[in-house]
Amino acid sequence: MKKIEAVIKPFKLEDVKDALAEAGVTGMTVSDVKGYGRQQGHSELYRGAEYVVDFLPKIKIELVVSEDQVDSTIAIIIDAAKTGKIGDGKIFVSAVEKTVRIRTGEQDEDAI
Repeated sequence: MKKIEAVIKPFKLEDVKDALAEAGVTGMTVSDVKGYGRQQGHSELYRGAEYVVDFLPKIKIELVVSEDQVDSTIAIIIDAAKTGKIGDGKIFVSAVEKTVRIRTGEQDEDAI
């Protein structure tokens, strides 16, 4: 099993969610996060004063999939989240040693 974490632009969440659901990927955790990468934030004007926004609003999606779903899930997220502009986000993949469904006690693949 692998955990996929994707940091995307907020307005792309519905597109990603719909694309994953259409592909049969169920269950995800979504968090509002802030951060920056190469874009390094930006400057804004507010009431005549310029200030720097260091951390930009993003959405983090976390999901756990079986090994054979990793590449297709990544491709779906890229296709749905990509705008072609800086700040589209990142995808991180890490190993999951164990998964347990609290309600039933099912474990690993059965618990996904």
